[in-house]
Amino acid sequence: MAKYSFRFHKQAFLRGLKDGVPISLGYFAVSFSLGILAKKAGLLPFQGFLASLLCNASAGEYAAFTVIAENGTYIAIALATLVANARYFLMSAAFAQRLDPEMPFFHRFLLAFDMTDEIFGVSISKEGLLNPWYTYGAVIAALPGWSVGTMLGIIAGSFLPVRAVSALSVALYGMFFAVIIPPARKSKIIAGIIAVCFALSYVCTLIPWVRDLSEGTRTIILTVVLSSAAAILFPRKEQEETEERA
Repeated sequence: MAKYSFRFHKQAFLRGLKDGVPISLGYFAVSFSLGILAKKAGLLPFQGFLASLLCNASAGEYAAFTVIAENGTYIAIALATLVANARYFLMSAAFAQRLDPEMPFFHRFLLAFDMTDEIFGVSISKEGLLNPWYTYGAVIAALPGWSVGTMLGIIAGSFLPVRAVSALSVALYGMFFAVIIPPARKSKIIAGIIAVCFALSYVCTLIPWVRDLSEGTRTIILTVVLSSAAAILFPRKEQEETEERA
């Protein structure tokens, strides 16, 4: 495979910009709902904009805003974000396999900054070694939609009626259902694990010493325990993973 020059690659950058536009539109819709949650957590519009600019992850921001709303500690926010975004370690490892071995560290560092599901998907779909300028173009197009959407969500939450804000908050739960329903329909195991997650999350609000923990702490504990148990009890077979990628 031919190796890329690490100088500015205009064609790859423009292709990335083009592919990043629909991602940006999707980001805007989701982050607007996150902005409503950020408003409830007490964040100002610029703070929400900066948070989304530095953390382009719906689950990670949801966990962080939840902890902030409960006046959680910095450590709790960091742990909640780390656990919620743990899947990006796997994506980064797969992404790294498609990079030129001679690629300078600063390119790797910048690419790792915005390793999201969508950016990973459009980048990894390209054949051969990955051109960093394509990914940069996609990020530059997509990231503003996420950051501006969060900021506008906070602004809207400042003047909209309480009922309207509550209605918009429901959209955030719709986003999570959109994430979990497709894989649950394909796998009974995943569907069962999701049901157990819901049930245990409710049970934890009833157990005396557990319900006294903050919601963010309970989320961290449940995520680590249930994901570990699922990985041990229902390991993915290599054949299944190969068929899924085919």
